[in-house]
Amino acid sequence: MQEQTTLNKKEGTNLLIQRLTKEVDLPSFAHDYDAAIDLRSAEETTILPKQKIIVKTGLKVAIPIGYAGLIWDRSGMAAKHSIHALAGVIDAGYRGEIGVVLINLGDEEFKIEKNSRVAQMLIQPVLNTEVIEVEELDETSRGEDGFGSTGYK
Repeated sequence: MQEQTTLNKKEGTNLLIQRLTKEVDLPSFAHDYDAAIDLRSAEETTILPKQKIIVKTGLKVAIPIGYAGLIWDRSGMAAKHSIHALAGVIDAGYRGEIGVVLINLGDEEFKIEKNSRVAQMLIQPVLNTEVIEVEELDETSRGEDGFGSTGYK
């Protein structure tokens, strides 16, 4: 069976990108069929242990209406260096520069070089629902059980 070499693209779902600095590579998929595009740093910085910073990407985006950009960790940075991405929802109406909130949960400082991949952005469809207040919610078998109520095994 021959591998498909072109990805199926839905019309009207293009991600428009404005680069604020041409020194930063455009976000891209590393491989065919990857779920998210890599975001790069527009600056050189160091994250100290237990420190949280916002890393500028040098990019503005126009996410299609009906979608959102979700910012996620790069698994290698998380697994090897304990660097995690926080606060990652980019709405379709946002037109400012994308900043990636990173936290160093490790015990060593972590250096970020300009144009290095710091996070991933996953473009996901969203369902905009109407908010309706009710006096009571329906009963379910789970009820109010949460936070580990089903155990670990």
